[in-house]
Amino acid sequence: MAFYALFAGNKEVWEKERKMEFRPCIDIHNGRVKQIVGSSLKDRNDMAEENFVSEKDAAYYAKLYRSRGLSGGHVILLNSGESDYYEASKRQALRALEAYPSGLQVGGGITAENAASFIEAGAAAVIVTSYVFRDGQICYENLDKLVSAVGKEHLVLDLSCRYREDAGEEPGYYIVTDRWQKFTRERVTEELLEKLSAYCAEFLVHAVDVEGKANGIEEELVQLLGDWGRIPITYAGGIHSFEDLDKIAKQGHNRIHVTIGSALDLFGGAMPFEEVIRVCSEMA
Repeated sequence: MAFYALFAGNKEVWEKERKMEFRPCIDIHNGRVKQIVGSSLKDRNDMAEENFVSEKDAAYYAKLYRSRGLSGGHVILLNSGESDYYEASKRQALRALEAYPSGLQVGGGITAENAASFIEAGAAAVIVTSYVFRDGQICYENLDKLVSAVGKEHLVLDLSCRYREDAGEEPGYYIVTDRWQKFTRERVTEELLEKLSAYCAEFLVHAVDVEGKANGIEEELVQLLGDWGRIPITYAGGIHSFEDLDKIAKQGHNRIHVTIGSALDLFGGAMPFEEVIRVCSEMA
């Protein structure tokens, strides 16, 4: 069972037992397992700049992660609910959950109405952004509905963000919604993390400006997340070397979990999957 399920948001337990873990991923777009450049994703014509398109299905990766004892990974549906491809992407996600019951989180198009169905299908937790952040700000009504539907122990809030210093806003990392296409007015701060942690077991944070580019991490963001670090947080974006993993461990005070996409050899990159598992386990 994943550690986040054991402590279920108990910040004191996490402070005592914290450790960095490798969290695997399965990104699904247009019914295929892919790695894309995050900032290129568009709902129009279901477009995205692709780094890798797998010949294998989502269940293959789920079984692989299960065989290595890797929990807490995430399955992300990158198509909107209105897309002609959404049902094909959803079928892939459900196959992954069936292949690794209670071992994977799932996100993409999650609402209070359908969240429980994904838990029943085998998801350890649901991952939510757009349903919670509406009209540029937090919708506490929807957040309360999600907690009522699945419980905070089964809820991961996706605080994926992009750096912004325009439009009169205070410079910083702002949460983006609708498959990373729309800025909200919510800036990622320790105060925001503290406030939202009352509703969920974990945070997932994609650094969207570097997501899928495998050319380095957002060090300032990692530092911010690690300085707070009171519940599990998984960071994704830009990791392309073992030096990046070392930076995350140090700057994140060993509190931040990591996901690697395009740089991993499973998805056409140069970082060996087995070596990543070994290195992360030794950092813990």
